Amino acid sequence: MAKPNDSNPLEPEVAPDSAFATELTAVSPDSLSALLVDSRLDETHLQLLLERKDLPGTFLQEVAKRRDLLRSYKIKRLLAFHPHVPRLIALRLVRELYLMDLVKLSQSPLTPGDLQRVAEEQVISRLTQVPLGEKIALAKQASARVLGALISEGHARVSAPALNNPRLTEAQVLKVLSKEKLTADLLASLGRHPRWSALPNVRLALLRHPHAPLELAPKLLSHLNLVDLQSLVKLKTISMAIRRHIEHEISRRMSDARPNPAKDLPQE
Repeated sequence: MAKPNDSNPLEPEVAPDSAFATELTAVSPDSLSALLVDSRLDETHLQLLLERKDLPGTFLQEVAKRRDLLRSYKIKRLLAFHPHVPRLIALRLVRELYLMDLVKLSQSPLTPGDLQRVAEEQVISRLTQVPLGEKIALAKQASARVLGALISEGHARVSAPALNNPRLTEAQVLKVLSKEKLTADLLASLGRHPRWSALPNVRLALLRHPHAPLELAPKLLSHLNLVDLQSLVKLKTISMAIRRHIEHEISRRMSDARPNPAKDLPQE
């Protein structure tokens, strides 16, 4: 599907300058249906009409029934973004939106939560066909769920901006770390990241991962308490190399905690 232009999805590219255009902005909602059979109504005028936020769902439904009108991607896009579009129509149209329009729809405060989720799922389902350059752009502006999917792919040029994206959440990072097929480079990037490596749950999830790089162990283990270390060492999923580091850390701390009688002897 061709890449759309960067114009505002809710703004017609050409603003018609005519008496009919003025009429469209002023006509009452009760008289809207008559406009659909008005010979003066072309695509540009319909775009202007769909800009109105007071259009009722019944009128939008009538527009959606007109296959001749829906041949235009601009009209489909304006319908999908309209705050009063009926849910079933929106769900149908969202599958026909371009990738970056889906991203905008998923983040619009006017989009209902269930439609936001559908838009995100559409983006995620298309990621295998998205070129690297577009994935990098997505990593800088997508929602948390999409960011998690991008990070899971393990491409360094994509995961780096995704990990720095303020929209990314701890829940999505933990969801990524629950997947077994992650690259060691990605795990190392998470372990070095100043934001994510500072979170206790992320540290534990990194150490629990079967492919956790050995280089992460000293830094991550130093931040865990003894109870966490003792629970972690019992897990079967951790690698043998990480397990040895944990056992050594437990032994060191227990040794440090034991009283040293020599220190209590009186000095001569």
